[in-house]
Amino acid sequence: MSNVPDLAGLRVLVVEDEMMVSMLIEDMLGDLGCTVVGPASRLDEAIALANASELDCAVLDVNLGGQPIFPLADILRARGAPFAFATGYGDAGLRDVDKGSLVLQKPFRETDLARILGELRAAAGV
Repeated sequence: MSNVPDLAGLRVLVVEDEMMVSMLIEDMLGDLGCTVVGPASRLDEAIALANASELDCAVLDVNLGGQPIFPLADILRARGAPFAFATGYGDAGLRDVDKGSLVLQKPFRETDLARILGELRAAAGV
């Protein structure tokens, strides 16, 4: 891939409830040289991982089996940890406070993920 940012060593929390999508994201992150934190498929699991792990950024599925991811987004935002929402609905499913956040539109390709992670890495200052 040309123009792919250097993402080697970036620690990415992955929160996704669809196993196949989660596995795909993990594979893409591995190809990009990132370290996967998780993945988590439930909100409580994701919050526990975020509290116990070193991470640089996160990719958050907006809807985890009917449960919104927003409590974790609030925790990450309060810590200054950058994140992107992964959703098939664009920013239509986001709260007002989340409008303007990075959104990874499902379905996405590795180049899309790399671009978003490059922006997250820059925001994290790592």
